[in-house]
Amino acid sequence: MHEERPIIALDFPDFDDLKSFLSQFPKEESLYVKIGMELYYSVGPEIIRYVKSLGHSVFLDLKLHDIPNTVYSTMKVLAKLGIDMTTVQAAGGVEMLKAARKGLGQGPLLIAVTQLTSTSQEQMQEDQNIQTTLLDSVLHYAQKTAEAKLDGVVCSAHEVEAIKEVTSKDFVCLTPGIRPNGSDIGDQKRVMTPNQARKIGSDYIVVGRPITLAEDPLVSYLAIKKEWNA
Repeated sequence: MHEERPIIALDFPDFDDLKSFLSQFPKEESLYVKIGMELYYSVGPEIIRYVKSLGHSVFLDLKLHDIPNTVYSTMKVLAKLGIDMTTVQAAGGVEMLKAARKGLGQGPLLIAVTQLTSTSQEQMQEDQNIQTTLLDSVLHYAQKTAEAKLDGVVCSAHEVEAIKEVTSKDFVCLTPGIRPNGSDIGDQKRVMTPNQARKIGSDYIVVGRPITLAEDPLVSYLAIKKEWNA
């Protein structure tokens, strides 16, 4: 599965900033955007309805992690918003992942977060007391996610090939931490260019600041889209 559009991370603090940003794109340019916790908790479900009304696809990245029944009930609510993709934490366990799938239904993609791309192996071992390699942890979570019948995982592009080997070639790998050549990597630890991510087998890429903070977001977006599809 290859999504031709890079997903734009709309990490803005409020509704007006989002509206201002999206107004810089022509109406016929259907985007795929990520709404994260900051914006969703600031504005609420209205933000999803607004973005969908413009004809864009929505990846709602809330990383749910709770007891199975709570996650099931929450996913039933999110399913009514018409989102295209959302996330849970793989660390919640297979029972929780299955509950999430049941609540969301079979329409939107449901993917799990393995280890955040801002997490180093040293941090994982020290903070989470997971005494394996970072890759082993990611692969374990990916296998449990596949066992629960979810569509895929969020992962570093560096882990895509190994994940598909232990799951399947159709198992979705969405990769944040994508930076065009010459970009500031920010707080990401494990990054890759759009072209590298495509070659290594990523199905979706997420790009934030290189587009949202660009002098001309449309030009930056089209250049990244071109490189991603090269």
